[in-house]
Amino acid sequence: MSASELEAKLSELLAVAWTENNTIRMLDQRELPAKMTYIECKNVEDVHQAIFDMTIRGAPAIGAAGAYGMALAAVNTASACGDNMAEFVEKLAATKKYLDSARPTAVNLEWATGRIMELVQLLHTRTNPTKLAELILREAKEVADQDREINRRLGDYGAKIVPNKANILHHCNTGALATIGRGTALGVIYTAFEQGKDVHVWVDETRPRLQGAKLTTFELMHAGVPLHLIPDNAAGLLMYQGKVDLIVFGADRVAANGDVANKVGTMKVAICGKEMGVPVYACVPTPTIDLNIASGRDIVIEERSPEEVVVVGSTRLAPEGCPVFNPAFDVTPAKYLTGIITEEGICYPPFEKSLAEAKARAEARTREAWERTLKELSAEVSQEGSKQ
Repeated sequence: MSASELEAKLSELLAVAWTENNTIRMLDQRELPAKMTYIECKNVEDVHQAIFDMTIRGAPAIGAAGAYGMALAAVNTASACGDNMAEFVEKLAATKKYLDSARPTAVNLEWATGRIMELVQLLHTRTNPTKLAELILREAKEVADQDREINRRLGDYGAKIVPNKANILHHCNTGALATIGRGTALGVIYTAFEQGKDVHVWVDETRPRLQGAKLTTFELMHAGVPLHLIPDNAAGLLMYQGKVDLIVFGADRVAANGDVANKVGTMKVAICGKEMGVPVYACVPTPTIDLNIASGRDIVIEERSPEEVVVVGSTRLAPEGCPVFNPAFDVTPAKYLTGIITEEGICYPPFEKSLAEAKARAEARTREAWERTLKELSAEVSQEGSKQ
């Protein structure tokens, strides 16, 4: 499949976008694969609920939704605040805190809302709320556009370690539905497939929400990538039988030491892969790397409703009142990873060094772009001010 054909296929699965009506359009992933339906978020409460109930999910897509949520708050608040910039900034700060609370484990959400607040702090003394709202929306769109480029670069690096005729084990969903581009771990697979490598994917069903069964199979079949869906508990047998050449998955937060928080069940897959001699790679954009967290033990693990475990559709699997522990994520210790694939290259142990270097390269790249943007925005703001 050509690059243009693959991109066209994946663009049909765009998870979140800003509309001409100043609303946010999201593909409702709870309804997949049965049907593709969309919701329209008209206010911040709608965005928070969509992130919380997993209408939209996947760390990079959540980050984009958070940035757009901040823009939506800015657009909806600007006229009400008039020239009262202090009130405008205060409301945006409260919006950031509110949106961040929707999914506490995924660092991309607070990273994206924080990026918007950084812009606000830099420019709030030089313009009015209406103009600043326009600039915030522009920056939110830039967050989404940059994720596409990050996906492309990450996929290019990752595809280099995918052998021809590879059987790849993948956990959860990390593709177009979880990002704004082609994805992280699935992005690696898509790029290898695009290059003509004869790849085949073992797709973990990923209980309890079945993101692998519902979403990853849907994506891969849509793109024409060969696959088999497997019960989560079959992964070890496949490795034992020598039928897995590579394990890839994403992450919602990576600690400074390389510990990876990802969808629950990842740790078992990684440990088994390490014991069976199968290379294990986490695939993460650098915004997911949190150097402020020393190890995975410091990462807050979100717990979700017991109903996700005891009910499937309308069928109850366990007795009423059955106690349930339902963590949304687990933490894979760095020692079980072969490497961590980023848009700045593949990081290998010692991760404390390689992750910090990748993060520094990415931040330098972002700072350069940020400085150019600030010069353009500042000039625009100054020009606007001179006309008043």
